[in-house]
Amino acid sequence: MPTVLDSLNTALHQALAQDERVLILGEDVLDPYGGAFKVTRGLSNAFPGRVLTTPISEAGFTGLAIGMALRGLRPVVEIMFGDFLTLAADQIINHAAKFRWMYNGNKSEAEQARLPLVIRTPMGGRRGYGPTHSQTLEKHFLGTPGLIVLSPCALGAPGKLLLDAILLTNDPLLFVENKLLYLLQVQDISHTDEFEFYIYDDQANAELGFAAPTYLCRVRGAPPPILTLTAYGYMVELAQQAQRRLAYEHEVFAELVVPTVLSPCRMQPLLISLERTGGLLVIEEGTRHLGWGAEILARSTEAMGARLKRAYRLAAKDLPIPASGPLEAEVLPSVEKIIQSCLEMTRRG
Repeated sequence: MPTVLDSLNTALHQALAQDERVLILGEDVLDPYGGAFKVTRGLSNAFPGRVLTTPISEAGFTGLAIGMALRGLRPVVEIMFGDFLTLAADQIINHAAKFRWMYNGNKSEAEQARLPLVIRTPMGGRRGYGPTHSQTLEKHFLGTPGLIVLSPCALGAPGKLLLDAILLTNDPLLFVENKLLYLLQVQDISHTDEFEFYIYDDQANAELGFAAPTYLCRVRGAPPPILTLTAYGYMVELAQQAQRRLAYEHEVFAELVVPTVLSPCRMQPLLISLERTGGLLVIEEGTRHLGWGAEILARSTEAMGARLKRAYRLAAKDLPIPASGPLEAEVLPSVEKIIQSCLEMTRRG
């Protein structure tokens, strides 16, 4: 099976081949380097003139890409580390996300100013890069009107998610790739010995322009679940490991709901699971305070009321990410922390 990195790289090749309006912009994206994490490798050799290396100015080249999108191109921006999204926040939040409404937003789609821009960036820690290169910052962009936020995982087809985002979405989109996902093999969800999957396609969300899946994962052959876990990105890998151990070592059975669309938030698949289990653990790598998990828990409580019997959030501690490996592991969520959170929830009843 290909790795997630292979899948994303193939998607970029396909996007450039299928639509002449697609361009790639970013720092050090040219061959032979092919980007800091090699997601753009081979592109500049295959498509000379359409892969543009930029100065170290995230605000500058993101602004340039916004102008390209307004003129009908479909640019893909790579921000080398997700920490540096903050340098382009003005361009993304105050400009790209607003232009559809500022310029003929009440007109028909043919007359609107649309902005088909994809911004890709790696997030997350566990590589010893320290406080300014290891953060998970997407929570600061969630809920911005006009901005779509997607996060692939190793399930299904992460490359297809990126390809559809580039070719089919007509609005600015942030595509968040956890660094540790890159070398994971893509899981074939059509059949595995350990897990069974159900896929909800997000066809109801007209803002996307394509179907983005939400996955439901259960341990194969397990009794009915008593807990619902939800996670995205690399946390899905940790949640699956915990799910397996909870079943085999503790006879605690959980099902895992995995969204690929973080914003606009789609709750229905999660609520369907919660109706079965009545218990929720939200897992994220971002810091706990005012995070994605808080929003998911709030919406679940609003929708479920007393039927949601127990709920908990597991996230990174509200600290900068240390460069020290042992300290970094202490700050970030882990399989053991997921297991302990689930066991504590079951003890509470």
